[in-house]
Amino acid sequence: MTKTELISVVANKAGIPKAAAEKAINAATEAIQQTLKKGDKVTLVGFGTFDVAHRAARQGVNPRTRQTIKIKASKAPRFRPGKAFKDAVNK
Repeated sequence: MTKTELISVVANKAGIPKAAAEKAINAATEAIQQTLKKGDKVTLVGFGTFDVAHRAARQGVNPRTRQTIKIKASKAPRFRPGKAFKDAVNK
């Protein structure tokens, strides 16, 4: 499902115009991004939790040259589905 398809489904289920559904989805994703950027986590009960995984700096190998390289420390967004979400998918 693409973002456009998601907007259509949300608009139909909520009975609102597509423009309003798009604003709502954009606002929700932006709020999640800003919260994760601050280092906090977002928990949607029954759906799941968004948080940030911290990856330490490490050594890597360039597959073309086989030369050792340094990989900087980084942060990566992570999603952990909730029990209700897992159960709904597995039915």
